Amino acid sequence: MLKLYFAPGACSFVPHVALEIIKAETGAGFEPSLVKLHKGEQSTPEYLALNPNAQVPVLLVDGKPLTQIVAICDYLDRSAPQAGLLPADPWARAQAMSMLAWMNNTVHPTFTHIFRPEQFTSGDEGIAEQKRFNTARFAQLLERIQGHIAGAHPWLFGDRITFPDIYAVVFWRWGGIAGVDPAALPAYQAYVEQLAALPAFAAAIERERIPLHMYRKA
Repeated sequence: MLKLYFAPGACSFVPHVALEIIKAETGAGFEPSLVKLHKGEQSTPEYLALNPNAQVPVLLVDGKPLTQIVAICDYLDRSAPQAGLLPADPWARAQAMSMLAWMNNTVHPTFTHIFRPEQFTSGDEGIAEQKRFNTARFAQLLERIQGHIAGAHPWLFGDRITFPDIYAVVFWRWGGIAGVDPAALPAYQAYVEQLAALPAFAAAIERERIPLHMYRKA
């Protein structure tokens, strides 16, 4: 059985939902394992032996750890192609992988510069500027995702939910944390609410005990 190390609301939500979809499609279960980042569990010797980067997610496959979202998603798709988490057509699959990679290497790090600016600069002024600049950039990236959603039928890559759909839900929540007003992204909000109501998403949300909407008006 696969074992997923996850943290509530983190990017590990992507394989978490994916594993729920795979379970529904194939009957193959998985073992979820909560990592309490606020308590530093990602930095214990035991966890660092699985992932020296002290990050979630980690997918344990036959006792062997696999890290990094893109690699984990690729493995899950190849292991359970019937779940349709990436398109079967080679060109469509490449396009979905391209979007997944962009989400992971551009959208995700932009939020990291908001949430943990001290990792990239020092001093109050530097930290404040990191937050200001990257919040504006993150809002632009969410608008770009909304543009993709506008052409979705019904999901980003057709009638099957794929990894980019799941990652987009993560960014929606993070937008609220960053202070991006969801009223400016109505199509995005409607899309996220539709996804969140589906059984695989609802199961992961319940297990992680996370609210969908994080925005609080100043």
